[in-house]
Amino acid sequence: MSLDLTVGPSNPNPRIEDEASIIARQKTRTAARRRNVWLLRLAILVAWLGLWEIAGRFWIDPFFYSMPSKIWERLTEWFTTGTDFGTIWYQILVTVEEAVIGFVLGAVAGVICGVILGRSAYLAEVLAPFIKAANAMPRIVLAALFVIWFGLGLSSKVATVFVLVFFAVFFNAFTGAREVDRNLIDNARILGATRWQVLQSIVLPSATSWILSSLHVAFGFALIGAVVGEYTGAKAGMGFLIANAQGTFDTAGVYAGMIVIMVVALFAEWLISSAERKLLRWRPQVSAQASQGI
Repeated sequence: MSLDLTVGPSNPNPRIEDEASIIARQKTRTAARRRNVWLLRLAILVAWLGLWEIAGRFWIDPFFYSMPSKIWERLTEWFTTGTDFGTIWYQILVTVEEAVIGFVLGAVAGVICGVILGRSAYLAEVLAPFIKAANAMPRIVLAALFVIWFGLGLSSKVATVFVLVFFAVFFNAFTGAREVDRNLIDNARILGATRWQVLQSIVLPSATSWILSSLHVAFGFALIGAVVGEYTGAKAGMGFLIANAQGTFDTAGVYAGMIVIMVVALFAEWLISSAERKLLRWRPQVSAQASQGI
């Protein structure tokens, strides 16, 4: 009797893994890491809210600090029966409208001015002290002036948002336009490209990453500007609700308004990130660990 001890030719070296196995293992590790991150976030949130609730029941005065349960009751009331000034959806719509209009106007103006000054060293040198002085101005304080100038309506809130968004976008667009590779511009000029063609084909695509990065921060400023403007003087909006809650010592209402604004900001951040991924598909993909870092 003879035994056949030959090894099959499918994998002559068991130490060498095929590409499919490596990719599958990497996907498994990425999925496990993502799950662990979300579980840890959930644990931190539950622990924080739980400790707050316990402290509000036994150690601190909930009249001043409120509790998660009271905040939830206020949110439930707003989204089911409405507020004292209309439905919560109307209040959210007012604030979002002010933030979006001011955000769009401020972002467009910031990009245009930033790119123009970024490509014109002479003009940037002339206007530098004025821009620095305007940036040093406490722009939130301008909300009170805008209420005096434009009234309690939409215009004063849009003006406040515009001022906050403009500088956040302007400096990034300015830097992005200045950081364009000079060799690319020189080569394009040698090939006969006009100033507009250089701006359209080289400068703007190169500055896109800078501009889109600024939009993440700028929309947060847009919501801040809208809420501060409403807090200063308004007839509706989330800032108006928060100001009214403060005036009536409704701490739960203040927190509830903050949570609604936070959710709106997170949704806007998701939309901007989605648009950024589509516009910057040409960029090399970063590693999974780097993309998930903070």
